[in-house]
Amino acid sequence: MVDLITQYEAIKDEVKLSIDNILDNAQFINGPDVHAFKEELESYLGAKHVIPCANGTDALQIAMMALDLKPGDEVITPSYTYIATTEVVGLLRLKPVFVDCDPKTFNISPEEIRKAITPKTKAIVPVHLYGQSCDMEEIMEIAKEHNLYVIEDNAQAIGSNYTFIDGSIKKTGTIGHIGCTSFFPSKNLGGYGDGGAICTNDDNLAVKLKMIASHGQSKRYYHDVVGCNSRLDTIQAAILRIKLRKLDEYIDSRRKAAAFYDQAFANNDKITVPYRCSKTKHVFHQYTLQLDESIDRDALVEYLASKEIPSMIYYPVPAHKQKMFQQLETRCGSLETTDWLTSRVISLPMHTELSEQQLSYISSEVLNFIEKN
Repeated sequence: MVDLITQYEAIKDEVKLSIDNILDNAQFINGPDVHAFKEELESYLGAKHVIPCANGTDALQIAMMALDLKPGDEVITPSYTYIATTEVVGLLRLKPVFVDCDPKTFNISPEEIRKAITPKTKAIVPVHLYGQSCDMEEIMEIAKEHNLYVIEDNAQAIGSNYTFIDGSIKKTGTIGHIGCTSFFPSKNLGGYGDGGAICTNDDNLAVKLKMIASHGQSKRYYHDVVGCNSRLDTIQAAILRIKLRKLDEYIDSRRKAAAFYDQAFANNDKITVPYRCSKTKHVFHQYTLQLDESIDRDALVEYLASKEIPSMIYYPVPAHKQKMFQQLETRCGSLETTDWLTSRVISLPMHTELSEQQLSYISSEVLNFIEKN
């Protein structure tokens, strides 16, 4: 699904030099590369503040802690997402409110958000799934109308642009009150281990986020709030600095691969290719197809595996059906689209190193299976 080895080959000299410098200086924690990466990511995103942290899940947890949400407060979130988004809601004893997604974009539906708001609602967590932004202008209007916080889960869409009605453009992760991202190796901007970051344009929130990520310290050994220990190590920061400079190039490669798939599947009415919203630029963390009900998805997965083609089902069990939430108080309405998608989608290999030969082989075998079945 991801070819990190070939990608590494193109940058390994830079990576080895950076790591050797860190080993020689022994500045493994909060070294110069961490601060440099923070500033470079701020510049790339157009964000006032970036707070590096240990991983994307920590980023979400720290964000919710910084907003002073209390046990029982309701947080609106999609059910169709990776579990980390909703896991931290339960961890902090907040109440997850699961809402349905848009059948075209797979992202959280603003209309369903509106229906789910109650006096107990305190925050919305939109997830920019598979690399395409949610309808952030509409979501921010809803949040403003009801005095709610918005925490963007930007783990799959870093580098994506969102265009507002007035023509202004912002990067995903910088539109809500707080944005959270992950640098897990398979991400569009991925390290060689765990890593994450939080961003905000609010000066006061930035101070609090930074404190919480560092044991609640206002200065060393002075702990003003309950926090945690979550930091990006220097080696990961150095690697991410190198890859950040190539992120737009990586995104272009993914878009070219997606365009190839689109063309290959264009004339098959049993396959629906990823929808492109005009407001946003898709960065294709995943390339995810919707299959007609007549197609046996599990058989397709097995067939592709027999041809040495990987594929993935994201996400076979939506959050609202996970056992962990049977122990917690939750709320959800009708999630028909979510349930449909979990049974009908399949993701094909998507990464920066895909050749036309590989893309042709993958798409041909998908079509071959469908034609024979």
